[in-house]
Amino acid sequence: MPILIVAIGVLILLFLIMKVKLNTFVSLVVVSFLVAIGLGMELDKIVLSIEEGIGGQLGHLALVFGLGAMLGKLVSDAGGGYRIAITLINRFGRKKIQFAVVVSSFIIGIALFFEVGLVLLIPIIYAIAKELKVPFLYLGIPMAAALNVTHGFLPPHPAPTAISLAYGANIGQVLLLGIIIGIPTTIVAGPLFNKFAMKVFPNAYKRSGNLTALGPRKEFNLEETPGFGISVLTSLFPVIFMAIATIISLLFREESKIKAIVEFIGMPGTAMLISLLLAIYTMGHARKIPMADIGDSLSKSISQIAMMLLIIGGGGAFKQVLVDGGVGDYVASLFQDTNLSPLLIAWMIAALLRLCLGSATVAALTTAGLVAPLMAASAVNPALIVLATGAGSVIFCHVNDAGFWMVKEYFGLSMKETFQTWSLLTTVLSVTGLACVLLLEMFL
Repeated sequence: MPILIVAIGVLILLFLIMKVKLNTFVSLVVVSFLVAIGLGMELDKIVLSIEEGIGGQLGHLALVFGLGAMLGKLVSDAGGGYRIAITLINRFGRKKIQFAVVVSSFIIGIALFFEVGLVLLIPIIYAIAKELKVPFLYLGIPMAAALNVTHGFLPPHPAPTAISLAYGANIGQVLLLGIIIGIPTTIVAGPLFNKFAMKVFPNAYKRSGNLTALGPRKEFNLEETPGFGISVLTSLFPVIFMAIATIISLLFREESKIKAIVEFIGMPGTAMLISLLLAIYTMGHARKIPMADIGDSLSKSISQIAMMLLIIGGGGAFKQVLVDGGVGDYVASLFQDTNLSPLLIAWMIAALLRLCLGSATVAALTTAGLVAPLMAASAVNPALIVLATGAGSVIFCHVNDAGFWMVKEYFGLSMKETFQTWSLLTTVLSVTGLACVLLLEMFL
């Protein structure tokens, strides 16, 4: 059975990553070969399938991912993220401090990858918690929830962008619907979950954090950072472009030259390029930062995501082998006579893969390869399937995911406390996200 072969492949992948400690990209490629052979693919087509999977995945994603990393790095290095967080927190005051953290983390999370946002915000959260004499986790939970929501649901993050392409969904529409779903999901998984966790797991909230785990970090003098308005505008520029293009496309059905230009500017690659050029000016040239230093930031941003790009490519290879090996069609046939919504199917498959593989990105990519054949006979909006897949891919973060260890170390938690807080939080986030997707489907 194809499913048995895939299950064995997943077990081998887990063994290679968790026990052997083999590089994730190498593990994905090795398992792709083994699964392809197990599925009975012709030997001369296996390498071609893997190459097609890697190339097809990165061909669409590398531009957006690379430009997004550069944009985030410029905003971070200039102190734009620091300015956004501090300004919002000062304006909201002590009573609404959690809400301020959620808003600032959500805004920053749109432009920055989860790991980058975490490293950027933790020192700020630590300082605020110490000054206000509140538990570090009291502010850390809402921050991490907001960052994880943007990571799982919103382009230009890698998984939502990649599976939008795989499902043939409009990325701008995914972004708009993702924000609509992301806001209530963040509130439930952040401040509301925080109230529950503080009562049930009080010991975790006695931890004071561990800033030494961050390593060297850049200190900012608020007066020397970019202004709040320009920092927000620069961070959200790609989002604004894509949102405007989507709205224009929905409102004006007739084709015109102006509409074509707006849609071209709103394409992810174009929007990210224009936004990066703006960031080079606002976060660099306008602040009299030498072009050599700006170039250094851009180079470092790419070196930081190089392995992530390969891992995404490896996930694409695994996905392509499953498709070419007939697994996608087999899974589609299993659900052919089911009454389950494709949204539930996508969420369940992504959740199972997430639990097994750890990486939300790999889980989402693999799910896209399995679920895409189901969409041919479905009238469900592809953007909603993207969001359902994203929701499933972030469930129960545990020891096979790097994010688990980052949260454990940065928040100074024990293994048990990390499971009680972070793993449970991501599960609440996943289920809430699915519920919001199903609710939104009723109105579309």
